[in-house]
Amino acid sequence: MTERIPWPVADFDPVRRLHVIAAATPGGAVHETVIDVPFDQVWAVAADLEGRLPRWLPDIRSVRLGEGPAQGRRQALVVGHSRLRARFDVEQAPGWCLMRSRFLLGGLAARPEPDGTRFAFLGAFRLPGAALLGRALHPVTEPLAGRSLRRFERLVREG
Repeated sequence: MTERIPWPVADFDPVRRLHVIAAATPGGAVHETVIDVPFDQVWAVAADLEGRLPRWLPDIRSVRLGEGPAQGRRQALVVGHSRLRARFDVEQAPGWCLMRSRFLLGGLAARPEPDGTRFAFLGAFRLPGAALLGRALHPVTEPLAGRSLRRFERLVREG
């Protein structure tokens, strides 16, 4: 009888997990910062998708959460300022939020650091040619991501 060799297990913190998803998603990009505020305070703002997400991501007008078809999952109706609407499946846990719609992927992650909390967010298109689209939009999206992180940090500090 042959001895079974166990499969290797890789357990990533939420921020690293978000980077893995971005690497596996054509055109996916993660933007992150370290905020000198405790994890619980940072995650309270990040997890408030209905109240706070529209205040720091400029293209979102509103988020309305409801129960999803699977246990532990929720659904969100997201409306943009251009009146575009998307229904997302939402997986949320402390330090982790992944939102998937038919055409978009978004994620939020946080982990404690010695000097505060590392916070990251992911945005990607789920379309054929998404990698090309992501590269083409990079000069526009990179400065927007920086401004969004600064707005997020201000919301965290406001409490």
